[in-house]
Amino acid sequence: MLIGTILRAKGSQVTTVPPSASVRELLARLAEHNIGAVVVSTDGVAIEGIVSERDVVRRLNDRGAGVLDEPVSAIMTTDVRTAGPGENVDELRRIMTNERFRHMPVVENGRLAGIVSIGDVVKSAIEELETEKASLVDYLHR
Repeated sequence: MLIGTILRAKGSQVTTVPPSASVRELLARLAEHNIGAVVVSTDGVAIEGIVSERDVVRRLNDRGAGVLDEPVSAIMTTDVRTAGPGENVDELRRIMTNERFRHMPVVENGRLAGIVSIGDVVKSAIEELETEKASLVDYLHR
């Protein structure tokens, strides 16, 4: 299965925040959309970073509650791994598992085209297994 297949099913909407937004604003956005990470982007097209709940928790632990009033740029990951819609989901699953991150922005023609979570990847694997099972059961009943 291709990453673009996941995006077609879930949609290409990506929640973003500008790097100047406060961590407090970031948390409100995460809660509002019930998501675990946002892409940091000034224009919603170019990726400047990514920031997750884990980033917030780690910085709260390191620096205390004052981090809530800092800009997102102070805690975001700037070296962002991305994938293209034509890439294989199995490879994405391997990368996300080995490198221990749960969200990967999808870029097409240099523009932010979506975001895929580990939950999306697991769901796609389950769907593939269910389809394969149904085919095998059908084959055995012929």
